[in-house]
Amino acid sequence: MQITPIHPVEAIRLTAGVTRRSEDESSEDPYRPTAFRPEVSLKLPLYASRVAAGFPSPADDYLEGELDLNKYLIAHPSATYLARADGDSLLNLGIRTGDLLIVDRSLTPREGDVVVAAVDGQLCCKILDLANHQLLSANDSYPPIVLAPGSQLDIEGVVVHAVHHLRGA
Repeated sequence: MQITPIHPVEAIRLTAGVTRRSEDESSEDPYRPTAFRPEVSLKLPLYASRVAAGFPSPADDYLEGELDLNKYLIAHPSATYLARADGDSLLNLGIRTGDLLIVDRSLTPREGDVVVAAVDGQLCCKILDLANHQLLSANDSYPPIVLAPGSQLDIEGVVVHAVHHLRGA
């Protein structure tokens, strides 16, 4: 098994198809994605009180400060890209079809990380199991992808966050 980090990433979606850049963007390859670059700071109020997910508790009207979602979710902007998940193999991790994945290429993949990977050219998003030379799903309906000797495993980034809507957009 050979693990090769990809730099730069050659795919932006985990589904079939490629997102095309607009015609006014200059690039030799119009299908090559660009890294995420937060252009605007989005600061939202952050309350010091935690919200009870079980029994309700009285709210403190205490504002802790502001939270910039770009800084909170994206540690390495120049090495980060966004992708859409497709499928239910990571359902037990809370990752569903259509979820927005925030993927960091600058991180060294570790055992148990959720990664975007290409196995012999086939793109997938799975849990990295280096000890057993395989990629795992988080859904019992899917068997592990065993990495046979001579297989090419290209890690395209570590998924650091998954964002999904609880209410239709």
